[in-house]
Amino acid sequence: MAKEYSRAQRIGDQMQRELAQLIRLEIKDPRLGGLVTITAVEVSRDASHAKVFVTVMGAEPEEGVDPVAQSVKVLNDASGFLRMQLGKAMKLRSVPNLRFHYDESVVRGAQLSALIERAVSEDNSHGDETTEAKE
Repeated sequence: MAKEYSRAQRIGDQMQRELAQLIRLEIKDPRLGGLVTITAVEVSRDASHAKVFVTVMGAEPEEGVDPVAQSVKVLNDASGFLRMQLGKAMKLRSVPNLRFHYDESVVRGAQLSALIERAVSEDNSHGDETTEAKE
């Protein structure tokens, strides 16, 4: 059975694809550090607002400047331009207002994976000690 998607979800999926290309090709701000990835777009039911979740990889921290916060600020400052470009690329009567937010799920997932790997390796090392003690 086919999965049902709401109109807001379909708009969000298309916006995610379009924004990824627009950011890569059109935003030339040098403060936009590293590789910016759009992880999700949540569009309100009335399609007037959209939360765009991004991750920033490979950004070099500068003196006193958080590269992630700076990248999100640059994207929020460019939201009007991106909205205009989305209007040209998508066939929508009105394009939602864009708000960019940092998505911590990728970093959190990597931390949890490292924690699990460490626990498994410690468990294996303790298992080797008990096997040697029994022999």
